[in-house]
Amino acid sequence: FAVVVSSIVALTALSAAKGDPTITIMSPRAGDKVPTTFDLRYEIVNAPHGNHAHVYLDGTYQKGFKGTFRGVKKGDHQITVRIADHDHKDDGTASDTVTVTVE
Repeated sequence: FAVVVSSIVALTALSAAKGDPTITIMSPRAGDKVPTTFDLRYEIVNAPHGNHAHVYLDGTYQKGFKGTFRGVKKGDHQITVRIADHDHKDDGTASDTVTVTVE
């Protein structure tokens, strides 16, 4: 597991250094235990002006997401953030995913 995480971090750092757009979930982190209401923090680097994030919970787009998940059911959930362009297209763009446990 540590090797995979190190490789992902190294690839992210390399992409950022090359000027490629990256998006990273800062909080919560993979494996975190969170309450039913919790904040999501992410960072976008090197994205063109007008780009923004699309947030997905268990594969479902969270339209109009304002930074806080509310009333999430207990259990394991996958959070994905993707860079979207000014036309809201996010296929094939930089993304990051974590799995958390809601308690």
